[in-house]
Amino acid sequence: MNRVDARASGNVLGRARRLRSSRAFLVGLALCLAALTGAAGSWAQDASFFRIGTGATGGTYFPIGGIIAGAISNPPGSRECDRGGSCGVPGLIAIAQSTNGSVANVEGIAGGNLESGLSQADIAYWAHTGTEIYKKRGAVPNLRSVANLFPESVHLVVSRAANITSVAEVRGKRISVDQEGSGTRVDALLILHAFGISVQDFEPHSVAVGRAADMLRAGELDGFFFVAGTPATAVAQLAAENLITLVPITGPEVDDLLLAHPFFARDSIPPAAYQNVPQTETLSVGAQWLVSAELPDDLVYQMTRALWHESTRRLLDSGHPKGKLIRLDTALEGLGVPLHPGAERYYREVQIIDPMNGAAEAGAMRRERVEAPETQ
Repeated sequence: MNRVDARASGNVLGRARRLRSSRAFLVGLALCLAALTGAAGSWAQDASFFRIGTGATGGTYFPIGGIIAGAISNPPGSRECDRGGSCGVPGLIAIAQSTNGSVANVEGIAGGNLESGLSQADIAYWAHTGTEIYKKRGAVPNLRSVANLFPESVHLVVSRAANITSVAEVRGKRISVDQEGSGTRVDALLILHAFGISVQDFEPHSVAVGRAADMLRAGELDGFFFVAGTPATAVAQLAAENLITLVPITGPEVDDLLLAHPFFARDSIPPAAYQNVPQTETLSVGAQWLVSAELPDDLVYQMTRALWHESTRRLLDSGHPKGKLIRLDTALEGLGVPLHPGAERYYREVQIIDPMNGAAEAGAMRRERVEAPETQ
């Protein structure tokens, strides 16, 4: 056999081996998937994948979503809860999925691309009622709540070199209001509108917090808005480099804003939150865990029970500073949409809701419908 024939023969044999390997891999993958998902049966018997929409990896939603995902997961073969194993939902494999934030999570649930997601209370309420920014988008009636989690602080992060000391001074500056589809963007525009500032008054950018932090560090951005629990990773890194400060959001404009949009609350970011940054007065909104109304009641009941299990308490307390604020006694505060019946069942069992009270919308906000500025 000459070299050409040998090479050709070798190529044929190589392709044959690769084909057999590929077939073996596909068969193995199919068997694994079949073993994980099963053909039929209950959530308790088969592995089921569950997505929790969060936010940018540099924010608070992503790590908190990861803690919740770990708490409610209980993959097949896990040790029993009372033997030091997982205390989540049997067969459930939950993952925290990075997204653009609240609006993207709501729309992901509405479109069936997410089983659940974290959202600001204002966004959730507007989506469920079809008001404000959802007048044109349309209501999302299949949203349901599992729990109120923690307050989210509005950060107006600015470069020290930009010399911005008040909201009014963002005029003429390069400011990111976050991406389309984020709750931060909606709140940033509401706040700027309250101070008489439109997008024509500054150079607007629409980038996620990680990209905004990089641009500020490179001198390409003067500041950015970010709504997140403190401390937010991206902000903490800039603060540690002594590159930024926070602008207080105070004044009579805030008084008017609170009257028009009562889902906002006065807040204060403590000096211990960020290195080299003093205490800063600002606003906050509640972060809440939402699910699809189509999820089985028993599944959501078990997820809610796992969220408040004592083993999860340890994860929340040690996993993130905002985790300590996620507490059962505030689980129903300021909910933007009705509880899922599965979650409601749990809260009745532990008497957070009066067992004799038949109100299915316990804790849901009822807000005056006030027009929001355009988010374009």
